[in-house]
Order: sequence, then C-alpha cells, then structure tokens
Amino acid sequence: MATFNETMVTQFILIGLSEHPKARAVFFWFLLVLYLVCVLGNGVIVLLILVDSRLHTPMYFFLCVLSFVDLTLINNTVPETLANCFIDMPMISFTRCLSQMYLGLLLVSTECFVLAIMAYDRFVAICHPLHYIQIMNWPVCIGLVGASVSLAFLLTLINALLQPTDFCGQHVINHFVCELQSFLRLDCSESRTSELFLHISSLFVLLPPFGFIVLTYGRIGLAVHRMRSAQGRRKAFSTCSSHLAVVSVFYGTIMIMYLRPQEKSVSDQSKIISVAYGGLTPMLNPVIYSLRNRDVKGAFWKLVGRKTLD
Repeated sequence: MATFNETMVTQFILIGLSEHPKARAVFFWFLLVLYLVCVLGNGVIVLLILVDSRLHTPMYFFLCVLSFVDLTLINNTVPETLANCFIDMPMISFTRCLSQMYLGLLLVSTECFVLAIMAYDRFVAICHPLHYIQIMNWPVCIGLVGASVSLAFLLTLINALLQPTDFCGQHVINHFVCELQSFLRLDCSESRTSELFLHISSLFVLLPPFGFIVLTYGRIGLAVHRMRSAQGRRKAFSTCSSHLAVVSVFYGTIMIMYLRPQEKSVSDQSKIISVAYGGLTPMLNPVIYSLRNRDVKGAFWKLVGRKTLD
C-alpha cells in the first residue's frame, strides 16, 4: 500500500472509469483497436520512408518524424491504460506519473511545431517550386526538427521545475492517466505558479504555430487560385489536404482541452477529449496520409512485392 503523510505523496490513484463499470469493456476494446491501428499504421509509415529511397525527401522526412512522435506518444500512456481498465483503483508511482506527464508534454509540443514546419514545407513546394531544393535542403530540415524538439524540451523542463511539491496528502487523480491539468489540481499551495505557467506555455505552443499554419495556407490558397492549370490546382490540393485534415483534428481537440476555461473538477467529457488528441489523432495520421498519398501506397506495394496500382 502507498504511504502518505501530511504533504508527501509517493503514489497516485487513477479514477478513470471506476465510476462507470459497465463502460469499461466498451472503452477497452475501443482503445485496443485504436492502439493497434496507430502502432501498425505509424510503424509502417516509418518503415516505408526509411527503406524506400523515393521517399527520402523533406516532406516524407517530416512525416516520418511525425509518425515517430505519434508512436512514442501513444505508447507512453495507452498500454498502461489498457492494463488498468478492469482494475477498480489502479495506482501509479510518483516517478512514473511525472515521467508520463512530461514525456507527453514534450511529445505534444514537438508535434505542434512539426505540423507548422510541414505547412512551411508545402508553402515552399507550391509557391517557390524552382527554389524548393535550395530552401528545404537537409541541413535546414534537420535544423528545423532539432529546433522544434529543443524548444519543446525547454518548455517541458520549465514546467517540470515549477511543478507543485505540496499536495496536502491528496493522491487521487480523476483521469485515465497522469494528465498534467489533473495533476496540477492536487496542488494546495497558494502561489499556483505551475498552473499559471502551464496556461502561458499552452498559449505559446498552440497559438503561434496554428496562426503560422493558417497564414501559410492563406498564401498557398492565393498561389493555387492564380494557377492556370486545373491539373496543377488538383495536385496542390491533394498535396495539402492530408496535412490540413491532420491539423484540424489535432489542433481542434487540443485547443478545446487547454485553451477553454478550466473546470474545478475533471469531467468525463474532458477525459474523452484527452483520449481524442492523445490516441485518436495518432491513429488518424497514418490513415489520412496513406489513403490520400500515392507515393506511400506505391512504396507499400513495392515492399510487399507487388507493382504499384494506378
């Protein structure tokens, strides 16, 4: 059993769906299917991009990074959540709780920046096609990803340094996992510095990248509108539509989660939203890209020994 004194907490209890036992089986199978599709889909995309030389381009490099981030993100929480589905009061150690929270924050922040980089890549490809290779060279691509990870790590580190240390013996987290907002609600100190910085960093991580994506696609839309060739417009739309779909799902769910007015307690609706951006988005990414991308489908059939189907 966990031991607690007035302020020291060594373990947390995760409520999850403990109050809805009949929903556990449905949630378990939903989450299991979501997890398997995500791991298989993103794993295949990473493998295809690594082994097929035709996919060694900046666009697919960023897609490979995105799929790797999604693989790590879903493996950070979902296997443990599946194991806890039929446990009345699952417990998680303080150390594991922190690692789960801050790794998740690092990955989600990185994905925000990578999606913005992917929008810039499409902007250069469509608006400056003759200079694409010069602008999006490999040092630039690697530098952009490195800068994204570094910035995400810095924000995560500051959040970790500001984490609450006084819980007044509270050790029950009303969530499936150690989600940062739910964790901060246990803080009983008066300063609330950690919660304030989380709101500030959420604004920084979400709004500038999203605004950049909107501005970038505005420029792309103008460029496509000026194209005389209908085939060129269709190709540009096809190139951008997959990324736009992923951006809509990811930013839509995470903005609802972190930019809306905070509730005093975590609702079941908030838990479902967290599942959407933590599990549903990583699952949809490979589905969206593979279904709408001929190069990815061609690489897949080549890998399994078949010719590309037109």
